[in-house]
Amino acid sequence: MTEASGLRLRHIAFHGPDRPLASLSFGPGLNVIYGSSEAGKSFVVEAVDFMLGGRGPLREIPERAGYDRVLLGVETLSGAQFTLLRSADGGAFRAYEGLHLEPPAEGAESVDLAEQHSDKNETNLSAYLLQKCALGGMRVRKNKHNETINLSFRNLARLIIVDETEIMARRSPLSDGNPVADTPNFATFKLLLTGVDDSALVSSKPKGPEEQSREVQLELLDQLLDDYRARLKALAKNPDELQDQLKRLEGTLAQHGEQLATTESQYRTLIDRRREQRKKLEEGRDRKSEIDGLLERFALLDEHYVSDMARLKGIEEGGTLFQVLGQTPCPLCGAAPENHNRDAECDGNIEAVVASARSETAKIELLRKELTDTVKELNREGRGFDRRLPKLSEELQSISRGLEQMIAPALSKLRTNYASLADKRGEVREALAIYTSIQDIEARRAKIEASGEEQSEGSRSEGDLPASISDAFAQTVETILKDWHFPEAERVFFDAKSRDLIIAGKPRTARGKGLRAITHGAFTIGLLQFCKAKGNPHPGFVILDTPLRAYREPDGEGDDLSGTDLDVQFYYYLQGLPNDRQVIIVENTTPPKAIADLPQAMMFTKNPHQGHYGFFPVPVAPTAPAVAETENNNMDTNAASELGEDPTKE
Repeated sequence: MTEASGLRLRHIAFHGPDRPLASLSFGPGLNVIYGSSEAGKSFVVEAVDFMLGGRGPLREIPERAGYDRVLLGVETLSGAQFTLLRSADGGAFRAYEGLHLEPPAEGAESVDLAEQHSDKNETNLSAYLLQKCALGGMRVRKNKHNETINLSFRNLARLIIVDETEIMARRSPLSDGNPVADTPNFATFKLLLTGVDDSALVSSKPKGPEEQSREVQLELLDQLLDDYRARLKALAKNPDELQDQLKRLEGTLAQHGEQLATTESQYRTLIDRRREQRKKLEEGRDRKSEIDGLLERFALLDEHYVSDMARLKGIEEGGTLFQVLGQTPCPLCGAAPENHNRDAECDGNIEAVVASARSETAKIELLRKELTDTVKELNREGRGFDRRLPKLSEELQSISRGLEQMIAPALSKLRTNYASLADKRGEVREALAIYTSIQDIEARRAKIEASGEEQSEGSRSEGDLPASISDAFAQTVETILKDWHFPEAERVFFDAKSRDLIIAGKPRTARGKGLRAITHGAFTIGLLQFCKAKGNPHPGFVILDTPLRAYREPDGEGDDLSGTDLDVQFYYYLQGLPNDRQVIIVENTTPPKAIADLPQAMMFTKNPHQGHYGFFPVPVAPTAPAVAETENNNMDTNAASELGEDPTKE
């Protein structure tokens, strides 16, 4: 290997039609990306990993809409520069000479690189990058039978790019949770520490019928494990925390259930009130219409009464006049009184007719008086409705507004949250079932493997690190931890069995997630420092996502380092690294002012009017914060946390 081998990231950029350029530059030594949550810091880590061969497509976030190509600018430590271009949906790569923030013109000289590593075809990204790291053509151990495979850059990626999930995982930094991959992972680690690959190993694959049967069983179990692990990874980031997550979900669901029941009760109560109020209003309006109709008809009836009384009054006055005038010639024909034939046409009893007219008039006057009383009562009742109906209408509108603007939206939101939580609980239960199946299959696999262990006792020892190398690596990590002022960092050992660090007599994985994050960072940076000091091949850069978690999320006894100066010493140590090694730190907490003022320190503010908004320059669809009741806000925060939307995380 030459002294100048290795890589340095220079920039990552997103490009899309009619979209502003979204880019971030990196320099040698320490680079820091810090600031508010949900501003895209972890997305930068994912994007870099994606451009170094990680599977696509990239995670969908609103700000990424419209960006279809990604460019990663890289330079070798010898000064050669190149740019990798890839679709945001994944797929193959294209490599151009020089650094480009935007896609080169059509027809520009380039090399097409397949995304998958291949032993048979070297025109792939993995072989391209390994060649520039002086690791091309290296082979690593595949299994206990000393079968080997070509080293892939993805074997190296997990040792140099550590996301926020891996950095606090309760397992060795050399394990990704897949026992099948543990052997090549460890072999890659050994290659970096020793500078020697496993090309010299001779395969000792068993050939007897019993051994072949055992191998077939193991291969089938491995296929099942791969399938289950892929399904589990899609459902859960941290399988070890599924039980705790299920308990939290059950608790949050119970709270949401109570809140939902209360809100539904309020909703039903208001619905009933609105129904009753609407019924009263409709009945009142119907009665008012009926009263108006009756008053119109009674007015006509009164007119008839007046007309009848006038007619009867005329009869009474005529009869009286006839009585006063006495026996006179007929005013019509002039006949003498003795010639009047009254008995032929009428009884001639004028007094009876007058008395009858007076009696009928009295009856009509009585009816008219009753009608007048009825009209007065109807008018009084109508005026009552005139006063009450507007109030009923206003109360109905008020109830409807309460339902439509407050209760119904809150109920809809609660129902949505409850349904989401129930779905999440279903996913967690499914993940738990898969996790249980994985454990069962792993136990069966271990049992089958153990049955043939006596036939290959030397296989593990051949893959172990020489004690002198593992001890020297542990001393490098110990020096780093001491420089960081990590408490109780006097005794650091590398345990061959767990393939992890023992710090002050305590396994690294036995500590809280905050200290696991810091010590994982020390492990990764220690590997970089060790390789550089020994002149061994290494990609030359490291990316750590939230290594200082213990400063904001203590988890367990002795996991709270907020009262120490470890964060300050952490940054000062990294600031002093030589330019031939690059470290990119992604953190939520603000670094010391001297570090924050560095040109290669970038603060993501999530504020378009202050500092660096985030990875993407402007928000695509900014939304105003919703105004809701305090109780509902608290419930929504719990729901978001259980749905994997932790507001303290990216």
